[in-house]
Amino acid sequence: MQLDLPGIVPSLRNAQNQDGGWGYRGGASWTEPTACVLLALAAAGERGENYQRGLAWLEKGQLADGGWAPNRSVDRSTWVTAMVVLVLADQTGTAELPGAYGWLLKQSGRESGYLQRFRDWLLGVNQELDVSYRGWPWYPGTASWVTPTALSILALEKGGRPDSRRRERIESGREFLLSRMCSDGGWNHGATRAWGYSSDSYPETTGQALLALAGFQERRLEKSLRCAEGHLKTCRSAEGRSWLEMALLAHGRSPSSFPKDGLTLYSTMDRALIVVAEAAMRGKNVFQG
Repeated sequence: MQLDLPGIVPSLRNAQNQDGGWGYRGGASWTEPTACVLLALAAAGERGENYQRGLAWLEKGQLADGGWAPNRSVDRSTWVTAMVVLVLADQTGTAELPGAYGWLLKQSGRESGYLQRFRDWLLGVNQELDVSYRGWPWYPGTASWVTPTALSILALEKGGRPDSRRRERIESGREFLLSRMCSDGGWNHGATRAWGYSSDSYPETTGQALLALAGFQERRLEKSLRCAEGHLKTCRSAEGRSWLEMALLAHGRSPSSFPKDGLTLYSTMDRALIVVAEAAMRGKNVFQG
């Protein structure tokens, strides 16, 4: 089945809720799909009424600590703050950004904290992974994972030249990603080994990690890029293919030889990321500055 690419953007506009946000597959508005659709509309050059209503819905959701919750029924900021920053960094004079950057800079995985490492030492816990590098968790006070780390790096990089504090966190986050690389060169959600065996990598997390590592000079990334190209040949997930395409493009590779036939768009995220990836093929990647 050939994708109806011209029809995807109108379908995203039509899926907008009355409150201005978007759901994952219809239903109530959530922060992640709303941010992703706004990135897609911006990538398609559409900043009209639908975009402005969605932007207003996002801006109203900022909590007192500077972050965003997954939706209005949750009162705690989480990793989705990075998605919102990726949208707001395209705006001029956005009042919410300083607080959002501040929230992101305060977050790190529990495993990298001094007290947690001291506790593990007292208990004789043998850490197979380097826990000195600071990644980002899905939820404050929990362990770091690949996706929130990759998206937080992209968020801190976007919107102008990072200051020294942002740069330090970006570099530490990149080192965290390198420390979580699987034996095949790709990434899964964060575990390089499980039950004594090497863990397999996944298409979407491999793409996200590589995109966050764009411009990073590391010899091991050659293996990662070959892994990404291998995933792209067999991946039938629209979300996975989109992340892989953006990542390969960011590293100077061309994914254009891999057709999109056979993909099914199940969710708002699928449709939005396809639009963003297509724009990246034309030289405009909205996940990067």
